[in-house]
Amino acid sequence: MRYGIVGYSGRMGQELAALFAGKGHELVLSADKSGENVSAPPQVVLDFSLPQALPVTLRLCRSHKSALVLGTTGLGEAEAGEVRGLAQTVPVIHSSNFGVGTNILAMILQDYSGLLAEWELEIEEAHHNKKIDAPSGTALMLMRATGRTCPAHSLRLGNLPGDHTAHFAMGDELLSFTHRAVSRSMFAAGALKAAEFAVNSAAGYYNFQDVLRLTKK
Repeated sequence: MRYGIVGYSGRMGQELAALFAGKGHELVLSADKSGENVSAPPQVVLDFSLPQALPVTLRLCRSHKSALVLGTTGLGEAEAGEVRGLAQTVPVIHSSNFGVGTNILAMILQDYSGLLAEWELEIEEAHHNKKIDAPSGTALMLMRATGRTCPAHSLRLGNLPGDHTAHFAMGDELLSFTHRAVSRSMFAAGALKAAEFAVNSAAGYYNFQDVLRLTKK
């Protein structure tokens, strides 16, 4: 698989490059603040950087007709609309979190939150101190999975990759669902699964839960 990375010099960009290289995939495009390097058209472009990089990512995907795996959080409505526009011509996998366990947690909440509709709900999340958006995109994804809005509490400390907990309470009972990311490598592994799905899929807008469901069949 020929792939490109926007935000190549960042922490996640380096995680992706290391994992993909270890699987024998070929890096043919890299882009960051220092510029762009392209040796061949990529089949898929990965972007886990900042919203400011999105115009570059969209331009590269349109130019090379590349699929897109997008993990950038904090996008506005207009930016999200542009991503959906791209999906009319190429496969786009867009998610705020590419952890397999995190997305399974969202699927569990979606299936069972109806049984907890009368319980109090609050979401807690913790990330590294360089993360800008709060609450995190994953916290908002989990909130949407419950089908209701609730308070969300954000911590920005040290080098934490990402912890998320949905707390439900009723009287003397507390029921908590937690996912903990031990390292960023789990997000890179999910991105690889998404990229392999993208290069074999028709144009369209997918999230990572679609990838998990469709690759299971």
